[in-house]
Amino acid sequence: MAHITRGGKAAPARGGAAPPREPADAAAPPHERKDAAAPRRGGAPAARRDDQAVSRFVEDLASALMEMGVPRMPARVFAALLTTDSGRLTAADLAVRLHVSPAAVSGAVRYLLQIGMARRESEPGSRRHYYRAPNDVWDEVIGIRDRLMARWTGVLREGVTVLGADTPAGERVAESVRFFEFVGSELPLVIQRWREQGAPADGEAASGR
Repeated sequence: MAHITRGGKAAPARGGAAPPREPADAAAPPHERKDAAAPRRGGAPAARRDDQAVSRFVEDLASALMEMGVPRMPARVFAALLTTDSGRLTAADLAVRLHVSPAAVSGAVRYLLQIGMARRESEPGSRRHYYRAPNDVWDEVIGIRDRLMARWTGVLREGVTVLGADTPAGERVAESVRFFEFVGSELPLVIQRWREQGAPADGEAASGR
């Protein structure tokens, strides 16, 4: 039988079962709870993710970027930035997520900043810097490839002259020149159409896509 303690609260009878205790993280703020799901854009909670599957995806995306010529560590950092719900991470966050040293992260973000695949932000009154992937990042990636194609085109034009435009080898190289010239002229138009259809401004959430 329970008896009344000072303050009016009921205590369990001696030898009786204690009341069930709340989980250790129940009183913690939502962002500190172990099972709290990251909110989606618009405030709705997101489904719990498989962390190992996310890590594999980050590495797969980094590998694809490496095939395009992006060095390994910048590729991994970019993939980590692109796949975080917050949209931005500190250098310390990146080092923990990727299990690398802060020095490795520093070199990677420097590379990404230089080629336009990352932006650096700071908050008033704080010395902490955040890094994020800009919303127009694929414009930058295509721009890198466009500049490479311009370089290839120039080299191939020289090849046409060296080989002779009226020779079979020269004709094959000339066809390559025409291909790269065509793609190079079309890419800006494709990007412009993408912008005209309402691509989100840099820093805005791309919700509804």
